[in-house]
Amino acid sequence: MTTTRTETGTGTGTDTYSDLIAAEDVLLFVNAAVTSTGQREFRSEAYEQRLSLDFLHEYVRVNYRTVYAASLALDINDHNAARVVEQLLRTPGDADADQKRTEGRLIAARLAQLPPQRVYRLFRALRAAKVGNRRTRAILRDWLAARPDLGHDAVKYRAGLKTAARHFHHPLSTATDSAPAAGELGDFLFKPGVRPRYEHRLLDAYRRAHYEQGAIYELPFTVAEGFAAKHGLGRSAFVERITPRMTRLERLRTQREAGADARGAPVRTDLSAMPLTRLALYALSLTIDERVRRRAELTDALRTAARRAAGPYAGTWGRVAAVLDDSYSASGSGEKRRRPLAVALGGHFLLEALAAPGSYGAWWTSGRTDPLLVRPYGPTPLGTRVIDALEYAPERLVIVSDGWDNAPPGLAGEVLRVWRTRLDRERRTTVVHLNPVYDADGFDVRRLAAGVPTAGIRDAEDLPALVEIAQFAEGRTGLAELQAYLDRRIESFLYEYEGGKAT
Repeated sequence: MTTTRTETGTGTGTDTYSDLIAAEDVLLFVNAAVTSTGQREFRSEAYEQRLSLDFLHEYVRVNYRTVYAASLALDINDHNAARVVEQLLRTPGDADADQKRTEGRLIAARLAQLPPQRVYRLFRALRAAKVGNRRTRAILRDWLAARPDLGHDAVKYRAGLKTAARHFHHPLSTATDSAPAAGELGDFLFKPGVRPRYEHRLLDAYRRAHYEQGAIYELPFTVAEGFAAKHGLGRSAFVERITPRMTRLERLRTQREAGADARGAPVRTDLSAMPLTRLALYALSLTIDERVRRRAELTDALRTAARRAAGPYAGTWGRVAAVLDDSYSASGSGEKRRRPLAVALGGHFLLEALAAPGSYGAWWTSGRTDPLLVRPYGPTPLGTRVIDALEYAPERLVIVSDGWDNAPPGLAGEVLRVWRTRLDRERRTTVVHLNPVYDADGFDVRRLAAGVPTAGIRDAEDLPALVEIAQFAEGRTGLAELQAYLDRRIESFLYEYEGGKAT
């Protein structure tokens, strides 16, 4: 199914048919890379998701390698970003010298954004694939050199760092700004017990934690948990004392175990600094009664996170209407519990921040009007809610749904078709559909209507950027225009990473 470009167009008027097909192929991949993580969804099993992703990665890498690498500058999820990096490093022979230079910069920039455990997992995958070329070793060396504290990594990600050092022949015996004293790191990983003590605080705490309970509380939480179990420490007392060593997310996950403060009030993490989608997931994990009791706290935190995500675009979108899916399918799956509903809830608060003051309306498929009390239940009457939203006469209509319009089936697509072809030919209202669920069978996110641009979404905070890229999904934009957009995103992405030195 390889497509070839017969000529290069400069816009929608001169793009060839093959250009349009190529643009659609690329957008298929972007939607998949944004939404799917290879895990089970409400309507598809994990193996179906993985098979579908495998095909798309292979197809786009072979046919559009430059665009495949450029996807690292987009809002694709961490799972697919690591997969793109792995595929690029496994196939260096398919790239010329210029491509390799650009790929190297993009890989370095994206690895700096990935959680360290995922990067170490990536290098374990490269080891299993027997990849050890010079470019890969250089990328690993630069990434490790940029780590703030390799001693911390040696304790928290011991297996990953040990595998990377051994397979890629990375020297650990030389002292650097981010490493312990000369020789300590290598001895800690490969010759445990050879030193009676370590100069590096964490390395020595790990040594002492085997026989000294006090040393446990100097370690990262996930490492300390294992030692706490070994020493038979009570869970609640351990969690309360280890709290200062926790990350914000760890405190959020364990705050019910953290006991109370000096005044007897439950210990809670500061929600105002949480990312929007993560905060929405947390709010939805609470019981309805607890959401009601903490309404002011949760609403204020969600609005603060939404304003932070909106950034300079806050209040600039004019009159906005949203159709948000809280049907039963928004419950997600065992691996992605309530994820689609969390995206819709986060999107609600973000769209409220983006709209002009007092110019936002939201319609949930269930008919509920209190966003904080939504729960996944019932059918998906998208068509009826779209009619309600269009009566609001918005400048922008944003639909956040998995696209399974079933009450009655297909009504939303027909409403949008008639609206676009009969009632709003001047396009006074911009309509965008954002879908948080990847359809493995269709190799894309499910669409409502052919004339409505659709983009995949995983995190609500990516909504403004995804609304922008959705313009390319209407079937009228060719590869040249899409490539120009990608070039702008690459330039901005690298400029931000390289500290303003990219040219």
